[in-house]
Amino acid sequence: MGIYLSTPKTDKFSEDGENGWVRYGLSSMQGWRATMEDAHAAYPDLDASTSFFGVYDGHGGKVVAKFCAKYLHRQVLKNEAYAAGDIGTSVQKAFFRMDEMMRGQRGWRELAVLGDKINKFTGMIEGLIWSPRSSEGNDQADDWAFEEGPHSDFSGPTSGSTACVAIIRNNQLVVANAGDSRCVISRKGQAYNLSRDHKPDLEIEKERILKAGGFIHAGRVNGSLNLARAIGDMEFKQNKFLPAEKQIVTASPDINTVELCDDDEFMVLACDGIWDCMTSQQLVDFVHEQLSSESKLSMVVERVLDKCLAPSTAGGEGCDNMTMILVQFKKPVLPVESTDKQHESPTTEAAPETDAKSGESESN
Repeated sequence: MGIYLSTPKTDKFSEDGENGWVRYGLSSMQGWRATMEDAHAAYPDLDASTSFFGVYDGHGGKVVAKFCAKYLHRQVLKNEAYAAGDIGTSVQKAFFRMDEMMRGQRGWRELAVLGDKINKFTGMIEGLIWSPRSSEGNDQADDWAFEEGPHSDFSGPTSGSTACVAIIRNNQLVVANAGDSRCVISRKGQAYNLSRDHKPDLEIEKERILKAGGFIHAGRVNGSLNLARAIGDMEFKQNKFLPAEKQIVTASPDINTVELCDDDEFMVLACDGIWDCMTSQQLVDFVHEQLSSESKLSMVVERVLDKCLAPSTAGGEGCDNMTMILVQFKKPVLPVESTDKQHESPTTEAAPETDAKSGESESN
């Protein structure tokens, strides 16, 4: 299909860091894909008591993933709910805010800076189109000032990105996800999914898609997108009579809040290039095995990427871009009276990986 290279790009971008409560290592690799469309964010010290980690898997271009990596955590910090201690609400609003910020002249200009392909004949930037109508104005006071210009009516990018982020404050872990990137926690060696893959065939997604006027063909929204939720993809968000959370494709994240306990060893955030090749439990087992002999977390992640990389493009699996963040919890401490409860599954949504597999086979 023209999307693969003749030989994979196996050079990696890797990073390690730590503070008083977490250690992390991350790595990303382009692999067989013709372009690298993943992005990530790792801020162990988002503020004095909070860590932020996120993976963003772009499709149709890299610009939306890069935009999210640059701005989403900033919007979490700026939201008034964050100052009030409501991390879940602040991150949910930040997901929707990404779509708002990418519209208009200012959005077009910011995306143009992050993109690297401009067609000399049409003037189009990778993943971008012009809108024939003016976009809805944003009345919210913000430092993202309105700009006049030739792209004032730009309705946003036709490309999009998944977003899976984890925010740690004290013993609280908040995971927000839109798309099929995934967050998994290891508790006493057992993998628990802290996010759900948003595929079009899931009943709750199918119901929204059909009600908004879309359809599903061959497991894809309107026969094209194999995700039911994403940031960007503005062509699926054009119904002016519906709120953002009810559009054919929505940026609305699932929010999952977990109280960390002494049994929690590490968590993994990764794009679907990893999950196409390994189940959540297989990845947790592999990481455990590697940690017995390797202390540098980015090196453990690099070994995961190498393990997942396909020897050829014949099968498809193992040919995607790959990005993964591994976060070790240093000292999760809970009050004694609540520790017994924490030996159960982290939340009702954080089912063991073996119970949350129904949508995985639909990802290919």
